[in-house]
Amino acid sequence: MTSYAFLGAIEHGLLFSLMALGVFLTFRALDFPDLSVDGTFPLGAAVCAVFITKGYNPYLAVTIAAASGAIAGAITALLNTKLKILNLLSGILTMIGSYSIILRIMGMPNISLLGYDTVYTPIENMGFAPQTASIVLASIFAVVTAVLLIWFFHTDLGLALRAAGDNMKMVRAQGISTDRMTLYGVSFSNCLVSICGALAAQSLGFADVNMGIGTVVAGLASVIVGEAALSSRTVLKAVTGVIIGSMIYRMAVAYALSFQIGDFRFAPGDLNIITVVIVVFALSFPRLRKKIGEVRQ
Repeated sequence: MTSYAFLGAIEHGLLFSLMALGVFLTFRALDFPDLSVDGTFPLGAAVCAVFITKGYNPYLAVTIAAASGAIAGAITALLNTKLKILNLLSGILTMIGSYSIILRIMGMPNISLLGYDTVYTPIENMGFAPQTASIVLASIFAVVTAVLLIWFFHTDLGLALRAAGDNMKMVRAQGISTDRMTLYGVSFSNCLVSICGALAAQSLGFADVNMGIGTVVAGLASVIVGEAALSSRTVLKAVTGVIIGSMIYRMAVAYALSFQIGDFRFAPGDLNIITVVIVVFALSFPRLRKKIGEVRQ
């Protein structure tokens, strides 16, 4: 792996850790398998790109993109809690509907952001290279998001949300609205995912209607790899593990794509199978480690 590919993996790992934290919030904390992530990621990118090309401040564009993701997440939650549609199907319906909405928002399949000011422009004007500026800003967003998420999980609302994910019946018995917890959790999760999409679009220089394909799988891979690398017994370790897992996952993908034996080498189209192998290894790693320990004893 070249140094450029290594820095690229760190950049994408930090940037997409926001999306991974959103996936962690629904899949782990709330126990809500939310597939709308594949739709809210490009939705955030599309909304942000449209507002930037119309001359709005990039940070305002990111804020509006975050609101669009929260609204999409709320729709998923309401489909599940009010219309009693299965959570998996609710996410799929929102994801499918987002495709048409994104095309309506952009008016075309993709929008280029080359030549426009982005959130990275002020850092680049300080003399930093574009990749370095992206790493610096992604680090700031990742740390701030992690701190806010850790703080949130220790508030009364955060504890109620975590309790709802553990045992819905117990939470209802305590007089807490599980529907409201689902609404808050899924909305906040997709808000983070849309922010990630907005930042990714500005980093890549374009927004595309298909850029969200496989997002939820990559997010799950980051969460699972993080849990395998770092114990998730506390909120601090769990949240930190997601960020570390996101970087490990991106480095593993970068290494796999640069790996070559003779004439064989992986192509970008092999990304999904690489992700599957990484997830399978991460899921089986604790059991393998336990068996190795038993053999040594």
